[in-house]
Amino acid sequence: MITASLWVPRGAAAAFPEKYDVDEDELARISKLAKLQLEDAKEDLSDAKNDRQNGTETEDSDAEESEVKLGQSQADADDDLKEYDLGNYDCDTEVRDGETMAMFGNARSLAYHESNADDPYITMQENDDEDEEREDLQILATDNMMVAAKVEDEVAHLEVFVYEDEADNLYVHHDIMLPSIPLCIEWLDLPVGKDPNFIDTNSRGNYVAVGTFDPDIEIWDLDTIDCMYPNAILGQGGQEAKADPSQDLKKKKKRKKSKKANDDYHVDAILSLAANRQHRNLLASSSADKTVKLWDLNTTSCAKSYSHHTDKVCSIAWHPTESTVLLSGSYDRTVVAADMRAPDAKVPRWGVESDVETVMWEPHDPSYFYVTTENGIIHIYDTRNAPSTPQGSQAVWQLQAHDESISSFDVNPVITGFLATGSTDKTVKLWNVQPTGPSMVVSRNVDVGRVFSTKFAPDPEVAFRLAVAGSKGALQVWDTSTNAAVRRVFAGRTVAVSDDAKEERIVGVDEDSSDSEEEGGVEPGGDAMPENGWESMDDD
Repeated sequence: MITASLWVPRGAAAAFPEKYDVDEDELARISKLAKLQLEDAKEDLSDAKNDRQNGTETEDSDAEESEVKLGQSQADADDDLKEYDLGNYDCDTEVRDGETMAMFGNARSLAYHESNADDPYITMQENDDEDEEREDLQILATDNMMVAAKVEDEVAHLEVFVYEDEADNLYVHHDIMLPSIPLCIEWLDLPVGKDPNFIDTNSRGNYVAVGTFDPDIEIWDLDTIDCMYPNAILGQGGQEAKADPSQDLKKKKKRKKSKKANDDYHVDAILSLAANRQHRNLLASSSADKTVKLWDLNTTSCAKSYSHHTDKVCSIAWHPTESTVLLSGSYDRTVVAADMRAPDAKVPRWGVESDVETVMWEPHDPSYFYVTTENGIIHIYDTRNAPSTPQGSQAVWQLQAHDESISSFDVNPVITGFLATGSTDKTVKLWNVQPTGPSMVVSRNVDVGRVFSTKFAPDPEVAFRLAVAGSKGALQVWDTSTNAAVRRVFAGRTVAVSDDAKEERIVGVDEDSSDSEEEGGVEPGGDAMPENGWESMDDD
């Protein structure tokens, strides 16, 4: 199952990602993190032992009798085998032709070369291997990196893909193991986990923030292969890693079990993340603990906590131009647009008919924002017409887009009026928004199961590419410009699109090999799913 995905803009990834290098500072850091995990494991083991010791006396007596019988039978067996002296079976030191019969007994006769280049039996030199591996890991300027948060066989990890648009190729570049099921991810361009005194404020990076069922936010470097631990942890785990390791473990354990919301870290699952593109050191997070928190990435600490909602806060989004305004949607069926500089000020609040799934600003006119709900409805509101009460909310328009929950939603950042929705009904729909209202362009089942993520590519060169992922654990890249209906509607709103008839193109990773591609042909269609189009099998 893929729970979330994202695109990395072209040129942001390093051309040659580096191998994970453990120096003294890194070793000290991961040793401290490993020690914390070991202490937690010891506490869990101690609790399990205490529970086990609470068994009845009858069970203890039965166990003792069984041990006595087992000991007697083992003694009898030892007597029978004593004559074979099996304990000294491997101690044979018989000498044959003057040589001791031992492993590597003729080691003195082996030739040793100071350099592998001098060994005539080594035909493939190390440099050749390194150059070939370096070439395999290379990311070109025309490639797009993609990240998917995946759970497979109860193992949680991030899969980092490379999408080659010209070659119609999508492959897994490397992966990152995670400690818990990921629920949301966000791309960061600021180096995190470095000493802020030695970082240029204009420096760029390629990082991903991951929110999981655990209340911590982990930040990983996408340009480093085979990482062991994250570059930084936002939350209680990060505070403990920076604290004195000699702290009282009893206090630590008591604090770990606390579920009371506070101003320093989240205490429940992280449901949404939003990076501020104007103030690059700010990251907002929302949680099932009903709070929104603002993190300073330079210090990896919580700068402020907000409690504008009375239920889980499932989605947040920064305003594209007003860099201090954050939009948040909650299961309390309200949406809030708050200025984070005034945490105690009264905030405008809009109401919807059911639980909020996603909130998103209209990138081409940020006076408006979209809200999708559990009932499959899209709302669009004008921030200039804020209601006095949530019950008085008046949408500019609303649309019953799906019969089931809208589990994913995106607005094309390059092409105006181009929306994509994904649902638990396993369909993806593309919409055309005009001043008169929205209309559906095409609907498809792209065989990813229940759809949990739909993301448009951020670069103009690949503006029509839509990444789709869902419950089957597959990531597909749909070139929507190969659909005849999409070309008719949107061709005039962006760079020239070829009108040549071609098969509709969906590129994915082959299930049997991460180095191959899989394309699916779908009949160019109109507004509805054709009977001979994609069909989705039942989920396992």
